[in-house]
Amino acid sequence: MQKIFEFINDIFSFIGPLSDFLWDFPTNFEWYANIPLLGNFSFAIILLLGSGIYFSFRLGFIQITHFKKGLKIMTEKRSVETGISPLAAFLLSSAMRVGPGNIIGVTGAIAVGGPGALFWMWVSAFFGMAVAYMEGVLAQIFKEKKEDEFVGGLPFYGRKLLGNKVWIGVFLSVLYILYALCCLPAQGFNVVSSIGRMAEIVTGTTIATDSMFYYMVGALIIVITAIVAFGGIKKVTKWTDKMVPVMAVLYVVTVLVLILLNLGSVPYFFKAVFAGAFKPEAIFGGLFGTVLAQGVKRGLMSNEAGQGTITMSAAAADAGHPCEQGLLAAIGVFLDTIIICTLSGFVVVMAHCWDGTNAESWMAMDKLPKFTESIAALTPGTGANAIITFLVTLCFCLFAYTCLIGMISFSEIAANRIRQGKGFINGVRIVALAVAAFGILCNIAGLELGNLWAFSDLGNILIVFFNVPIIYVGAKYVFKATKHFEENDGVYSGDIPTLLGGSCGCCRQNLV
Repeated sequence: MQKIFEFINDIFSFIGPLSDFLWDFPTNFEWYANIPLLGNFSFAIILLLGSGIYFSFRLGFIQITHFKKGLKIMTEKRSVETGISPLAAFLLSSAMRVGPGNIIGVTGAIAVGGPGALFWMWVSAFFGMAVAYMEGVLAQIFKEKKEDEFVGGLPFYGRKLLGNKVWIGVFLSVLYILYALCCLPAQGFNVVSSIGRMAEIVTGTTIATDSMFYYMVGALIIVITAIVAFGGIKKVTKWTDKMVPVMAVLYVVTVLVLILLNLGSVPYFFKAVFAGAFKPEAIFGGLFGTVLAQGVKRGLMSNEAGQGTITMSAAAADAGHPCEQGLLAAIGVFLDTIIICTLSGFVVVMAHCWDGTNAESWMAMDKLPKFTESIAALTPGTGANAIITFLVTLCFCLFAYTCLIGMISFSEIAANRIRQGKGFINGVRIVALAVAAFGILCNIAGLELGNLWAFSDLGNILIVFFNVPIIYVGAKYVFKATKHFEENDGVYSGDIPTLLGGSCGCCRQNLV
């Protein structure tokens, strides 16, 4: 195992520097970095924030004007004949969005960029809601019917919008599958390690990672995941329908209790966030670029707006109107970043570990220990520490597991753009399970996944570079659909080409 790990780690040793280069480009060139203020903005940030700002204005800030409408759609009970309900699709997308990044991503952003990074995370999320809306609508417009399910997302609308070229759909599918495969080991690792941590809290003893306990837990996780994954998208949603509300409510309530116990530190939180984002030495100094980059980078890692990686769930819904799922996609970003990530930020910032007397030792910790150490600082010498740490670790475990099954499910959907044969689809499922099992074995062997973590950042930005330009190509269809949605109060029962005035000849021909 050690040699295998070292081999894989060596293979991916270039990932970190490559990821950083793409995220920082062209700020990593002196001539650009020396440009006042503009030199702080990388191409990635300009692309993400710029697109979010443009689509927000173009859509009349639909993330605000139609937010209430989106909540109404989400709470409606509907029976569907094909695919899944809009609510089920929302919960499935939330299973992917609300992941370990909501805890460790926020913690890492604050550790590197200070509390001000959280403000820019909010900004990126607000404008990212408009981008998510665009993705969700495109996924609905270009989805396809497969037996009693709908399949779609980036590989599908990407192919249709770019001349209906087969190789484009295949390329985008492979890109997503590779992205998922490189993220799955970390999720498997997180699930098993968090279960082990919870067991240690309950028993008060240290459990060796190579003990029978970890082998049994690892085997059980793989078996359960296989049962869920091989059941198709509808079985996956049966799990996410139950797990997402539980884990979201549990995390919100747990952190709110922690905030109430430290109510006097709430003003400090807001002061630290806004001061870190707007103090003159940050804006006009080199720190601003770091703060801004961390906010946008970790915001993307958390809510995935602009990546196209959540669009598979939007396409799976049997929505009454394409724009309905767009609104739910936007609300998903709000839930993920504005609510969940903010709560994580409260814990880290209010604890003062990031700038206290022990800041150096805190900085040397890994991301999750940083977070649990912050909890301990907020509950010193009380029994609440163990209880809250257990509950937060449980949420972290659920976050990781829903991401695990979501990535496998979305890889399956992407694979349909390559080939729809049952043997091929099952092969993709098996490979995904094997890769997740590798992450579990790494935990048992006591190994970290250093360079594989960097692959998530690389995958995030690579998919953004492909997905966002495609959104611009398909924007005219989203704008037409939105106009129809607003003029008809969201009521529609016809086909998509008719809705778009017959202007979209490449739309979903296979739908009933």
